[in-house]
Amino acid sequence: MAGTPDGAPVALVVGAGDYIGAAIAKRFAAGGF
Repeated sequence: MAGTPDGAPVALVVGAGDYIGAAIAKRFAAGGF
């Protein structure tokens, strides 16, 4: 963590965005929107 102060948060945000995007796409494909 000391070597990369903002490296982990960025990866976390990117990962979360990818997960949320997949969930939204799933819902859209299922006709939940």
